[in-house]
Amino acid sequence: MKRPLPWRADRDPYRIWVAEVILQQTRVAQALPYYVRFVREFPTVGALASAPLDRVLKVWEGAGYYARARHLHAAAVWLVREGDGHVPTTVAELQQLPGVGPYIARAVAAIAFDAPVIALEANGLRVGARWIRAAGDARSGPNRHRIEAALFGTMDRLPPGEFNEAIMELGETICLPTSPRCGVCPVAATCRAFQELPDPGSVPSRRTAAPRPHVRASVVVLEDENGRWLVQRRPERGLLGGLWEFPGGKIHAPETPEEAARRELREETGGRAGPLKPVGIVRHGYSHFTVDLHVFRGPARTPRPSASATRRWIRPEAMHRLAIPKATEKALVLIRASRPTDRANRAGGRRRPTRRRSRNRG
Repeated sequence: MKRPLPWRADRDPYRIWVAEVILQQTRVAQALPYYVRFVREFPTVGALASAPLDRVLKVWEGAGYYARARHLHAAAVWLVREGDGHVPTTVAELQQLPGVGPYIARAVAAIAFDAPVIALEANGLRVGARWIRAAGDARSGPNRHRIEAALFGTMDRLPPGEFNEAIMELGETICLPTSPRCGVCPVAATCRAFQELPDPGSVPSRRTAAPRPHVRASVVVLEDENGRWLVQRRPERGLLGGLWEFPGGKIHAPETPEEAARRELREETGGRAGPLKPVGIVRHGYSHFTVDLHVFRGPARTPRPSASATRRWIRPEAMHRLAIPKATEKALVLIRASRPTDRANRAGGRRRPTRRRSRNRG
């Protein structure tokens, strides 16, 4: 059954485009709240183009793979500057936009404009590979071409948008990566994997995932005399581009976490810190590595880093206004949990002992 997803309410190419970008490597249930939030904030190409990138990244927060948000914004700016702000209708034109590859271009062209093309991502490749019983890796060039040709021939004169959405729906809800629900599949009668194999889920064959490398790193929550924290913005290109975080970086053997924190602070900002207090360790996983992030907090010493376009001194309560990585969010939880104890200790240090009253009043 076709699910009533919000980007299916009409054939608005902008909303279909945004949905396909958010859905990359994300299941529908996970992507839905981020899609709703994004289109509520930026309902049109023009609204997205006119928004500051910082705001776009903040609204995108939690959806992951922040390069997608930067590409969406850059593409919207280009469409407004170079054209009339409308989403292109053809695969070739769509692929000229930043961040739009073959799959998204075909998906938008087919679903929004009924272009006669097949859009193949992980779900579609899996459905097609089982349907024709393709041996080996479905992502390989020869298998991909076989699957696309078979699906294209089946589409015949059906509406391309509906056909492509049906393939995506099968892969998302029935033709699952493991334990496919063949008993309720509407095309099981013509699926070769179901008809010919004891385990249809064995197709396509899956690559063995390489173990993710593990990284140890340190960050410093540097505090000035006014209680502000130092944050800096990551370069636009690369991992977590454009997001704000605390100064820090990898721990190099034989450094201790605190030595690495001081070195990274000095190298990145030219600043120095007084006594550093360990706050805790954040454990976080990215798509291609995992990290143990040692979090330290301490007072700034001269020379104190100056503010710039990529560096700010900010009140702790204003951190929520910045687009920050998930690991930094976890660090903030640790920091906030540690602060009441610190305040109590400081207050206790100032408290004067009470004098006992003498029982002898005579």
